[in-house]
Amino acid sequence: MDIRNVILKQKEVLFGKLERVMDYIPPEQIAWRPERDAISIIEMLRHLWVSEEGTRRVALQSDFSYYETRIPKGLRAVMGTPETLEAERANLGRVHRETLAAVGAWPLERFEEERVHEGLKFRRKVYTLLLGINEHTIHHRAQLMTYLRLLGHPIPEDVARR
Repeated sequence: MDIRNVILKQKEVLFGKLERVMDYIPPEQIAWRPERDAISIIEMLRHLWVSEEGTRRVALQSDFSYYETRIPKGLRAVMGTPETLEAERANLGRVHRETLAAVGAWPLERFEEERVHEGLKFRRKVYTLLLGINEHTIHHRAQLMTYLRLLGHPIPEDVARR
C-alpha cells in the first residue's frame, strides 16, 4: 500500500469517528469552554476545518498564507467567527471531501517533496503535513470527548472506539 492510500484510508476512518462524537454535542452548549482562555466547542470545530484547509494548501500548493498568520499571531488570528453547529459541521464535511479529492489526485512521486519557509523556520515533507492533518483530528476528537464528559455527556465507548 502506498502512503497516499494510508493517508486517505486513515482520514476516512478518523472523520467517521469525529462525526459520531459530534452527534453528542448539545446545541445549547456549543459556546462552553472549560476555562476562560480555552477554545469553546464551536471554536474547536471551526479550528479543525480552517486548520485542515491551511495545512492542505501548504502541502499541495506551497501556499504558506495560513501559517504566515497562524504561527506568529496565534490561533484566533486565523480562525474567524464560528457560525452555527450545523454550519461548522457542514464546513468540516466540505473540507474533508476537498482534502480527500486533492490528496487522491496528488501524484504519488510528489509526497516526498519538502515545503520550506525559512522565515518561519519551517521544513516538512508533503506526506508529513498530510499525516499531521489526521493527527490533529485525533487530538481534537479526544479533546471534544473530554469537554463532553465534563459537561455530563460522556461518549459511549462503542462510539469512541469505532
